[in-house]
Parts: sequence; C-alpha cells; structure tokens
Amino acid sequence: MQLSEETILKKRHLAFTVAAGALAASGAHAQSSVQLYGLIDLSVPTYQSHADAKGDHVIGMGNGGEPWFSGSRWGLKGAEDLGGGTKVIFRLESEYTVSNGAMEDPGQIFDRDAWVGVEDERFGKLTAGFQNTIARDASAIYGDPYGHAKLNTEEGGWTNSNNFKQMIFYAAGPTGTRYSNGLAWKKLFSNGIFASAGYAFGNQTSFGNNSTYQVALGYNGSSYAASTFYSHVNRNGFTNQSFSVGGNYTMGIVRANLGYFRYWGDQGALGQRQDNAWTVSLKLAPKGAFDYELGYQQMRTHNAAYNADGDIPNANLGAFDPASGLHNGFKETLYGSIFYHLSKRTEVYLAGDYMKLHGGYTVGTTYGATNQVEVTTGVRTRF
Repeated sequence: MQLSEETILKKRHLAFTVAAGALAASGAHAQSSVQLYGLIDLSVPTYQSHADAKGDHVIGMGNGGEPWFSGSRWGLKGAEDLGGGTKVIFRLESEYTVSNGAMEDPGQIFDRDAWVGVEDERFGKLTAGFQNTIARDASAIYGDPYGHAKLNTEEGGWTNSNNFKQMIFYAAGPTGTRYSNGLAWKKLFSNGIFASAGYAFGNQTSFGNNSTYQVALGYNGSSYAASTFYSHVNRNGFTNQSFSVGGNYTMGIVRANLGYFRYWGDQGALGQRQDNAWTVSLKLAPKGAFDYELGYQQMRTHNAAYNADGDIPNANLGAFDPASGLHNGFKETLYGSIFYHLSKRTEVYLAGDYMKLHGGYTVGTTYGATNQVEVTTGVRTRF
C-alpha cells in the first residue's frame, strides 16, 4: 500500500521526536554557553596629598595608575547544562590598568579568577582553583556601600581605594583576598539561609602549611541581610585567625551597613597581634540618575610588629619584621561619593576620602605623614 506524502511526513516527524527524546534522556544535547564580559574604570583627574617623602601632592590619572573604585577587568565565563539542574561552570578573569594598558599583576594573566566547578540546584555551588575567599564574599554585604545588598553564590568585591581597602585583608588568606589552590562551596537555601565553606591547599610537603580554612553563615531577610565568618590561616608556620559579623538594612531609598572584624595574628617570639576594626556606611538611592554614598571605618591594632618597610602589614599576610618591636595605634578613614548613571552600563562619579593615622599605625602610601586626602572624578562602563 502506498502511503500519502502527508502520512510519510507525519511518520518522519514522529521518528525525529522519538530520537530527540532519546538524545535528551542520554544528555547528548547538553547546552553550553561562553560569555565575554568586562569593566573599564578610569579615575581622572585624581588629587592625592602627601604623595612623596617631601610631602608634595600629585595630580594625575588614577592613584598610581589605579582607579579609585574597581579595577578594570575582562573575562570569560561559561556553563554547560548537564540536565537535572546540574551545570559545569568556569571563569577566567584578568585585571589591567586603563591608564597605561599594563597587567595588574605582571606574569599572572588571570589574576582575578581561574576556576572550574559544578553548580546544582539541590547541593549548591562547588568551585576549584584561583578565586575569592569565601570570607571576602560573605562580608561584602556590609564591607562598604558599593557592593550587593543580598548574599548570593556569586563572587563579590570591595572598592579599590588604597585608603580604605585594607580592611578586606581581615577576610584574606596567605595569598591575599583570593585563594590559590582553593576550594569553595556556597549554598543559598530557599528560606534565605546562606552557608559557605572554603579550603586552600598549601601544596607543600608539610600538610597544612600555608593552608586556609574558612566557614561563613548568613541570612537574607525581606529588608535586611546579615552574615558572619571565621577564618584560620597558616602562613609560614604562623597562625592567623579572624572573625567578623555584620549586615545591612534597607528602608526606602536608604541602605545602612555595619560590620565588625576581630583579628589575632601569631608573631612568634613577639607574641600575638590583636586587631579590632569596624565599618559603617550609607547609600542613598532616590529615583533618578543620582546615588550617594558615605562611609567611615576604623582599624585598631595592638602589639603589632612592623614589616621591613616600617609599616603595619596587612592582616593574614605575615610579613612582619621580628626586630621592629611592637606598636599600638589606629587608622580611620572617612569617604564619600556621588554617582550619575548615564545608563545601566555606564556612570560617572565624584569621590574622595580623608585618612588619619594615630599612634604607631603607619602605612607606606603617606611617606611618614599622619594624614592623606584623595579626590577624584571618573567613569565606569561595562560590556
């Protein structure tokens, strides 16, 4: 019996549908995507006082080439959908300076991210490689007013300004605020609870040397978010511990952020360094193109040894000089900014900060002066 052309087409369509279903069931049609993205931030002109040993000021492009806010970067991120709510994910991200086109960290092309992982709707997100410490991401919701307000499984960031970015090092490991050889697990539950854990291998014959483990817990409420973390860092045989708690609250067009950091750093025969630090900030975002930010932070140190340059070293990095003696003091910084958003991707800004050093707290960027002012305008755009 000869079949009509319509019947033949129907049979072929049915056969194709069955075959496609079989392929779907076997995972053979798994979808994948790769995205190129980036951010360009240029601060110009920038004024900085006490910019050399003679106390002179400097007016230039960026702060030593660096933008006031966020480092310029480009990257690749991708995902392959394996079905059943499971994806294989990756990210490669590099930072550079717009003022001269140089790499941020010469010799390290992907100096922000280089990791691969698995993300599952049921079990969370597990990544391995070079990536943010989980303590850095957990505290980003209160570290300053420029980041996201809610906890999530994506990486977060703090501002790039030299005069108040040092607080982020309380959330660091032995290689800075990003793990080398790191594992990170994050999960945001449907009831608003956020949980995270991270471990970084030291990759040395003495297991645990130059390693890090951290845990974080938080909660997203309707108008607020809160989180806490504990960090244990071994750097060259010295133990560093830190604890932090904080959060934010949004009421109408105002978001308020508050956080506290406690740090204990082993200094061998010199004993233990102990820091107490806190931060408070506000973001005002009325309807329209403008938003406004204001913040204050204070970092107090007790029994801290200087580094080889005679300055207070950043927490967790262990770069102290045993012959320097012990010092007490504190650093405080007041900062603010105004943003005008030209579009969802591009904005211009006016920003500034005032830093004051007290007692034995010294930083290399002031060349011995006890205060410094920074003022800048700039532009940021994303692609």
